[in-house]
Amino acid sequence: MIMSNKTAITQFLLLGLPIPPEYQNLFYALFLAMYLTTVLVNIIIIILILLESHLHTPMYFFLSNLSFSDICYSSVTMPKLLQNMLSKDPSIPYATNNSTAKETAMAMMYTVVTPMLNPFIYSLRNRDMKEALLRVLSKKKIFL
Repeated sequence: MIMSNKTAITQFLLLGLPIPPEYQNLFYALFLAMYLTTVLVNIIIIILILLESHLHTPMYFFLSNLSFSDICYSSVTMPKLLQNMLSKDPSIPYATNNSTAKETAMAMMYTVVTPMLNPFIYSLRNRDMKEALLRVLSKKKIFL
């Protein structure tokens, strides 16, 4: 009689970074600041592209889609990382019946494409984005 392994995987352990307890609050604040900066800058990029008609080109449409995907990706990973930094249980529930090959391929694409084409870094180097930001800020009388 041949026996097979019937073990079911129910959770995934995320060990995270080996941070000493005395620095845990500092790293929590640092990662929270990075998360909030990422989300805020990507929202600014999307709003700026929507408001400025000069930026209604395919390249900036793609850039706004990358900003949106970066917001989604960051909002999936960073809150769980922040929660695990404060909790004693670093497990992530794992369900095998909900994941499909299509969802896995999409997740891998966003994992590879988003860091490679980070819109924040690209937009800081782009003269058109800087000029559009200055025009929008001068129209609205918003001071940073």
